[in-house]
Amino acid sequence: MTDVSGLVVVDKPGGMTSHDVVSRVRRLAGTRKVGHAGTLDPMATGVLVLGLNRATRLLGHLTLTDKRYDATVRLGATTTTDDAEGEILETRPTDDLTDDGVRVALAAYVGEIDQVPSAVSAVKVGGKRAYVRVRAGESVDLPPRQVTVHALEVTGLDLPDVRISVHCSSGTYVRALARDLGAALGVGGHLTALRRTAVGPFDVSAASTLEALTEAFTMTPIADAARASFPALDLDQDQARAVRVGRRLDLPLSATTALFAPEGEFLALYGPGDGDARALAVFV
Repeated sequence: MTDVSGLVVVDKPGGMTSHDVVSRVRRLAGTRKVGHAGTLDPMATGVLVLGLNRATRLLGHLTLTDKRYDATVRLGATTTTDDAEGEILETRPTDDLTDDGVRVALAAYVGEIDQVPSAVSAVKVGGKRAYVRVRAGESVDLPPRQVTVHALEVTGLDLPDVRISVHCSSGTYVRALARDLGAALGVGGHLTALRRTAVGPFDVSAASTLEALTEAFTMTPIADAARASFPALDLDQDQARAVRVGRRLDLPLSATTALFAPEGEFLALYGPGDGDARALAVFV
């Protein structure tokens, strides 16, 4: 059983839940202390960030609000889940659609938009996840929420299929974009493929498949992960002793900062306080 703490960036395969991936990594790493940030649907592939041991506490402090996806939208059909895993509710002909018309319709979703989450999202309704209620046969009415689509690029058009790349804020549902695009064009639409290519600073090019991890399990040590994810500050011995017990420091921090002992040990995350720096999480 490993007691090493660090982050593992997995290239999640399709057909597995995020919890399935956590379970597999627990076996591979020989530890029960594994958590993940940013759930991916079973049909989705791509970047899933996992923390092992003490690094599970790091996950909640990572800035993972910036996300990128590659997706395929199929126009002409709506489904119960806004993706290909649901039952088809209605089909309509797409013969009158044009490439230019699709591009114009998509442009309306760039910027700050009010988006109604997919009915099978993880949004809680009355204390239960929306998808739990929907799969139990209930209908849910979710209010719109403001999200930001920084960029939306058409990477391929073979109507009725539209391939897109999306750069968006956390909380944006690409399935809802597919649904809303189809509605705007009057033909309906749903998602047939989704791949998360980046979340925060973690890119799919640095992700490992489960097969690769099975052959050789590797992770980014917690100290390296902290330096890569936050501004870093190396302390002197007196400051390090204070940080080990969570004391406030007379430091002018402007953001969450990773603090290190003189020998390089990662000690804690501190943030700006009332004229000083206060502990957010101590890792020793």
